[in-house]
Amino acid sequence: MKEKLSAISLEAKNAVALCEDESQIENLRVKYLGKKGELTAILKQMGSLSPEERPKMGALVNEAKQELEALITEKKDELKAKAQEAKLKAETIDITMPAKEVKSGKLHPLNTVLDDMINIFQSMGFDVVDGPEVETDHYNFECLNVPADHPARDMQDTFYLAENLLLRTQTSAAQIRTMETRKPPIRVICPGRVFRADEVDATHSPVFHQIEGLVVDKGITMCDLKGVLEEFAHEIYGSDTKVKFRPSFFPFTEPSVEVDVTCSECGGKGCRVCKGSGWIEILGAGMVHPNVLKSCGIDPEEYSGFAFGIGLDRLTTTRYKISDIRLLFENDKRFLDQF
Repeated sequence: MKEKLSAISLEAKNAVALCEDESQIENLRVKYLGKKGELTAILKQMGSLSPEERPKMGALVNEAKQELEALITEKKDELKAKAQEAKLKAETIDITMPAKEVKSGKLHPLNTVLDDMINIFQSMGFDVVDGPEVETDHYNFECLNVPADHPARDMQDTFYLAENLLLRTQTSAAQIRTMETRKPPIRVICPGRVFRADEVDATHSPVFHQIEGLVVDKGITMCDLKGVLEEFAHEIYGSDTKVKFRPSFFPFTEPSVEVDVTCSECGGKGCRVCKGSGWIEILGAGMVHPNVLKSCGIDPEEYSGFAFGIGLDRLTTTRYKISDIRLLFENDKRFLDQF
């Protein structure tokens, strides 16, 4: 039994020395020291020894077992250290190598123009308010003085979700909500998406963006409207830009105007973009209709106001000389990388 123990101990020591990874050393531990290991088997055979030989043999087996456990632990630590060293060498960073290009996102041209417009109007004292994209007929039409038989209520123009529920066709609905909850003086802009049943082409989309503006206070006149919009146009297009007001009609303003600026493509000389006129229409505006003020609980005898609606998509295409509005919605990286 002593010879067998010596042979097993020598075999185990040689096997431990030859191990190259932690899985091998674990297999050896199980082979010699496990419940069914070879050293454990010797302990189970000690019942066949005489009472005088058992203590001596037990001491020899325990000594061999402790020595082997120490060797295995030492070998495990050695292998872990080697593995850590190899990992560090493999992950070493060569600081002389050129760095990888880190690509970062950029603002969409629509967002860039929107941020500029918000900054311009905030510098003139306007607050930014928001409203729901799913609106009721009450806020989208009735309170804006749009009669029941107005063409804007036709299914061809408006996306109806239910009898009295629709996708808003203009952010003016947010103005109504603002006038219902705030007392004058009011000075707000309402940016957001709007929806109309338009055919998709180079200048039209069923989903587009607007910024509505509203001012309500005592003594507000068309001169105030003209001053605000001229300042806005000069900030967006430059101080040399000319602004033209043309009479128009909107149910919620009286009088109403459409606002043109000199074409940014040709400087007012006439070109394909402005169809030879030298002017580009950028927004509609006017004095808030007394009926709209009444519907919101504001006395039109005491207060007056003006409102305007700016098409953000058209403003963006004219500012960056983009010929097709569809490019703003296609997410073509080649296009977006230009901004």
